[in-house]
Amino acid sequence: MGVKWGVVSLRPLTEEGETERHLHSGIDMFSLLRISCRTAARRAVVQGPRRDLSEGAVGGGGGSGGGSSSGTGDDEGTGSAAVAAATRQRLEGLVKKDKVVVFIKGTPAQPMCGFSNAVVQILRMHGVEDYGSYNVLEDQEIRQGIKNYSNWPTIPQIYFDGEFVGGCDILLQMHQNGDLVEELKKLGIRSALLDAEKEDKK
Repeated sequence: MGVKWGVVSLRPLTEEGETERHLHSGIDMFSLLRISCRTAARRAVVQGPRRDLSEGAVGGGGGSGGGSSSGTGDDEGTGSAAVAAATRQRLEGLVKKDKVVVFIKGTPAQPMCGFSNAVVQILRMHGVEDYGSYNVLEDQEIRQGIKNYSNWPTIPQIYFDGEFVGGCDILLQMHQNGDLVEELKKLGIRSALLDAEKEDKK
């Protein structure tokens, strides 16, 4: 969109001194987001196997029974189906509750991973402060359930008007090519970048 950015003053990742040093040196927002995503990616490489096992264990109880013990009867299978249906109904209510909804690790005030932080920072740049946010670290049912609901294997996840948009990479791409401004407009939200662009042209 031709919007130019100066020094970023947004709160950096608390986990990485590297990010804070770059902020003080005047790095732009796009670089911050790349650093944020690279940071989370490095953690995924180092901790990936252990984390995948734990998330797989969480999903075992809510899926088709792949993680359940032997001797499962029909009643237990029916119960699992009922739980899955209840979780899906709950998630449908959450994604439609607000125009913009995000499922992240941590909170907007304190994201707990680089990807979640990037999502929060992008929304903040566009002036989107009033949105639904759900911390998957505090609710394992939501953590696995939202992956099944969207058929998307990772967190964070972003929804606009009840429709699944994607994860951090998709939102970042939309931000960079200007699509995010248009999508927010459809929701009745005016992006703060439009006002910033006007100021730059004065």
